Amino acid sequence: MNTQQIYDEIGEAFEGFKALPLARYVEAPSFLDLVGDVTGKKVIDLACGTGFYSRELKRRGAADVYGIDISGEMIGVARGIEEGAPLGVRYEVGDVAGMAPTGGPFDVATAVMLLNYASTVDEFEGLCRAVHQSLRSGGELFMLHQTPDYDFAGPSPRPYGFLTERTGEEGGTGPRVRTTALLGDAPISFVSGLARRDVFETCLARVGFSEITWVPTEVSAAGIAAYGEEFWADYRTNPAFEMLRCRA
Repeated sequence: MNTQQIYDEIGEAFEGFKALPLARYVEAPSFLDLVGDVTGKKVIDLACGTGFYSRELKRRGAADVYGIDISGEMIGVARGIEEGAPLGVRYEVGDVAGMAPTGGPFDVATAVMLLNYASTVDEFEGLCRAVHQSLRSGGELFMLHQTPDYDFAGPSPRPYGFLTERTGEEGGTGPRVRTTALLGDAPISFVSGLARRDVFETCLARVGFSEITWVPTEVSAAGIAAYGEEFWADYRTNPAFEMLRCRA
């Protein structure tokens, strides 16, 4: 099953991911803090899914937000939300690797769990090149992915709503992993790559990105208030997510 088919099957259930503790109190606040002020900027949200970050960035003052995802079902959900509560976000079904977005070049590109679906280093580099071409000179790319050196023998993210396990297979960019969102009685799993740190850094640099910087995720104050410090100890010991920022 390819990436499009996987996410077409998930569809509307994907919105539920953001209610899980790890997404709500670590991923989303960390990533939005990293992106920072987007007032008046043109933003492209790559692999936008059902548009969670597209909407958040538009609410935070972006002049234009363009979301693209390979899954027609995901984009259908995003457009349905937009129709019900219009923000002016534009959505399109498309493959990032071959995209020709309208309204570019963009000031900011965001990508949450995009590059892990490249099965080879060449595909990974091709995605990086397509993103670079969508940005103006000096524009910024912000990414969130699974931590490249995540310790599978260490503390699990299960208490925070997710499970990540090796499949036993190796891909061109690193090991294959199965991630499961523990959504009550209907958990959802998908398989992707866990790209090595050097693959990120080398491919991004090859296509023209500079100032490549890894940024850790942080537990938000709201997460500590909701669950207490001790609850988050295992995540801090073995964080499942890490972020990057770089400049075109």
